[in-house]
Amino acid sequence: MLADLQRELRPALVITRREIRDQFRDWRIIAPIIVLTVFFPGLMNFTARQAVNFVAKYGADIVGDRLIPFLLMVVGFFPISISLVIALESFVGEKERRSIEPLLSTPLKDWQLYLGKLLASMAPPLVASYLGTFVYLIGVYFQVGWHPPLTLLAQILTLVVVQTVVMVSGAVVVSTQTTSARAANLLASFIIIPMALLIQAESIVMFWAQYSALWWIILGQLLLAAVLIRMGIAYFNREELLGRELDVIDVKAAGRTFWRYFRGEAHSFGEWYLHEVPRTLRRLGLPTLLMVGILGAALLIGAGQAARFPIPPEKLQRENLQQGTIEGVPIFPVATASGIVTVWWHNLRTLSLATLGGIFSFGTLGVLIIMLPMLIIGYFLATVATAGYSPLLFFSVFVLPHGIFEIPAMILAGAAILQLGAALVTPSEGRSLGEAWLHALADWARVMLAVVVPLLLAAAIVEVYVTPRAVLWFFAS
Repeated sequence: MLADLQRELRPALVITRREIRDQFRDWRIIAPIIVLTVFFPGLMNFTARQAVNFVAKYGADIVGDRLIPFLLMVVGFFPISISLVIALESFVGEKERRSIEPLLSTPLKDWQLYLGKLLASMAPPLVASYLGTFVYLIGVYFQVGWHPPLTLLAQILTLVVVQTVVMVSGAVVVSTQTTSARAANLLASFIIIPMALLIQAESIVMFWAQYSALWWIILGQLLLAAVLIRMGIAYFNREELLGRELDVIDVKAAGRTFWRYFRGEAHSFGEWYLHEVPRTLRRLGLPTLLMVGILGAALLIGAGQAARFPIPPEKLQRENLQQGTIEGVPIFPVATASGIVTVWWHNLRTLSLATLGGIFSFGTLGVLIIMLPMLIIGYFLATVATAGYSPLLFFSVFVLPHGIFEIPAMILAGAAILQLGAALVTPSEGRSLGEAWLHALADWARVMLAVVVPLLLAAAIVEVYVTPRAVLWFFAS
């Protein structure tokens, strides 16, 4: 097994060595790496020394203690920013220079070629980052006598690696899906902006000295990197890379493709509803099961928060709840037609926001938004249990009447969002990345219009007219 793996990886490593050798012939790559390895850590050492001396005058030593680890993270990050440029040039740059044809004509497998380019884009900036980090550590030790705890050092070094993998894997995807270096550089903003926001979040963690949170950040980036690498390998196609000469935004063609997938083989609305919609629901079988498990986990997670954020039991006694408010917040919507529209529109906006978030996060952010109501339900089920009520009775009265319609709608919407995100990382024979995504988008639209929207309307009607009466019965009993 290990010998077979080594044999498969050997061609990829040959590509890696070739690419690294070519990179070290280009002074435009070497010069920034040297500057960021030698001079930038020296600048950060000077900054750390001046900051420590300044805050010591005012007795704010804690500021200096928090600033030095933050600068350590910055020193590790800046050299790997070079990897973004190298990765963006990896495929499309060679294509423009017409030096990629011999490489693509080799008998290497697509994933070997892709992996070799990926490793070559990572290696020099990563080595420069580690060298810069140790230059900074040596300087700051001799200047202010500071050295990092081993756990923090391990976190920073690991963080440098995973951030490099995320940036490089995302940039290589961009490089394989564009036709010019200019277009690749413009699309790089979709990598730079999220990474900049992530660095800001990490800086908050560093200044608050909540270093344990860095492990969760590292885990999240590892998962994202795995998704991006999977996405790149799934849609890397050497024939398409050579054949595509110009990126054109053809809205009409995209609309026709979407409509063809949305309509399917149906010739009438009845045929579409009776045949195409059930086919779509069958395709969503696995995502639906995943959503059932995710929402069940959300209930348990919400119930676990009741002990951490308790509501005093006296606030949940019937004489207080019968006033119709809890701390001045209305419990029930007004039982009118406008109330139905308000509830329905609120649920539709929530699912639309979940879909938008899912598009930009491979489905994860959309699922998190859908989990929120179940987290709240789980929290209140555990809370009312501490006040002496039956959680099952509470669920049956407050949630179940409209939940019969709303919870299946949430599950199906979440399943469609998951498939929409998974379409970007799942190989699709005979389809480009755009076509596969439009197919998933058509499935999402079909499920939303045919099933989810009617279910949410029924849920809104029940929530406005039936659930309040069930609650009044609960109070009267």
